[in-house]
This record gives sequence, structure tokens and C-alpha cells, in this order.
Amino acid sequence: MIQNRRTFLGALASLTAAGLLPDSEAWALNTLSDPLHIASNEYSWITFYERQGRDWFADLDASLREFAKSGIIGYEPSVNKPEELTLLAPLLKKYKLEMRSIYVGCTLHKEQEAKQSLEQVKAIAAAAKPLGVRIIVTNPSPIRWGGTENKTDAELEVQAIYLDRMGAELRKQGLTLAYHNHDVEMRHAAREFHHMLVATDPENVSLCLEAHWIYRGSGDSQLAMFDIMRLYGSRIAEVHLRQSKNGIWAETFGEGDIDYMRLAKELLALEVRPHLVLEQCVEKQSPNTMDAVAAHQKDRQYASRVFASFNK
Repeated sequence: MIQNRRTFLGALASLTAAGLLPDSEAWALNTLSDPLHIASNEYSWITFYERQGRDWFADLDASLREFAKSGIIGYEPSVNKPEELTLLAPLLKKYKLEMRSIYVGCTLHKEQEAKQSLEQVKAIAAAAKPLGVRIIVTNPSPIRWGGTENKTDAELEVQAIYLDRMGAELRKQGLTLAYHNHDVEMRHAAREFHHMLVATDPENVSLCLEAHWIYRGSGDSQLAMFDIMRLYGSRIAEVHLRQSKNGIWAETFGEGDIDYMRLAKELLALEVRPHLVLEQCVEKQSPNTMDAVAAHQKDRQYASRVFASFNK
């Protein structure tokens, strides 16, 4: 008798719980029961590993094996040079992970460095596209983390010119450039954040909605985050998902300071279905009750419920 899907998944779940299925089949169970594609950024795993005194990059094969156990099928790494993708490709295949997006750093506010960054990003993009990458996420580097120094108006003008140029070059390769920010760019009326979007062509530069960095950078304001969605909603190509409770990053993605149910509804109202990437990092004050695999399993489950309407 041919089993229906529910019966089949139930049987798999029982076998997995009993420890009778190897990791690859347990991974299959997770993906079959969760049709919504949800990715996770590499950085969140790095923060979990660091608090355990571990190094994510010490054995990337073992690290990605744990990643796959979470049931998350999308991986968004940070890439510094094309050669890193050559090493990563067989591991993605081994653990059946998709890589629809990557994060690439750059420096664009100074002319000479901007030219070098542009060529580097183009080279990385060319190596990434055959691996299934569709979105290149970038954050033009702040001058100094934790300091009070800001880029000048002239430097922001140069940065916007090169950000737009970068997006245009990636479009030629059939890729999307998504602008990413941290809290630093939200200072002083969010002058840097807004200029990167106002001074660039929407056809060239999309937005990676950094929901929590916008929230934190705006003085813990959910209102400011939703206002930005209304201003630039049509440009949102990707959303990074992170939650906090009372301003402190939560250990898992769930209910908290940001109303993600509302965020999902507003995205649908805008008629955009962006790439969803979990970035539930931990910081010093975060609760410490579980390891990275257990936390990311919970992240995936909650995100699947919040964004379930994206499948309709």
C-alpha cells in the first residue's frame, strides 16, 4: 500500500526520535515537513560557537553537518574571495544545502578602495552564480565600530555612486544587489541609510531589510522600522530575521520586541515575498540554555509559522 504524505512523515518522525535514522534521513524529514524555504546566516552560528569556546571555521565540514541537523536548508555565508566558494561548493552538495544568497563586505566611501571593492565583488559574484546564488548582500563598511566618527557628505556621495555601479554590474550577471545596514548607519536621522537608497536606482540596488538593526539603531523603535518598510518596501529583496526581548537578543527567534506577524502581513500587502534569512545571534546578555542546533531548530519552526502565508 502506498503511504500518504502524512503517514510517511509520521513514520519518519518515529524512526528519527528512536535514533533509527541517520542524519541524512533526519534532514529529509525536516525539509519535507517544511516547504517554505528559510535560510540562516553564517554569523548567527559563529556567535553560538564562540560562546561555547568553539571556532565555526576550524572544521567547516563538521560545522555544516551540524547546520544541516537544524533542518534549515538555506545557507548564507560571508565570502571574502572567490576561492572560498571553491572550498564551500562540495560541502553544500554533501549536506544538501542551498545557497541563494551570500554576504560580501566592501569599502565604497573612498574612490580607490571603492574601485578595488567593485572588482572583488564582481569576481565573487561570477564564482557564486553557478552555485545557485541570486542575491549579493553588502554593507559598505562603517568608518569605525563603536566610535562617533561618521562619513562626510562627500564620502557618502562617492559611496552611493559606487553602490549603484556595483548593482548595475551585478544586474549584467543576472544577480541582485541588496543593501544591508547595521545600527551605525541609522545615526543622525539615518543619513547614511537613506542616502544609499535615495541616491541609487531601485533597478540596481535592492534592500536587505535588517529589521532588528533598524530597530536598535532607531532607539528600539518598531515604528521606525515599519516606516522604512513603507518608504522602501518595493525594494526589499531579503529580510534578516532577528528578535530581542527588552532590547537584548533572544536565544531563539520567537515573540518579542518586533511584531514579525505584522511584518509578514505588511510584506504581503506590499506584494513582495523576499528571501527569508534567519540571523538570530546571541550577545553577552542573551540567555544561554541550548546549543546552536537546538536553537536554530526552534528558529526554523517559528519562522515557518510566521511566514506560512508566503506559500499561498
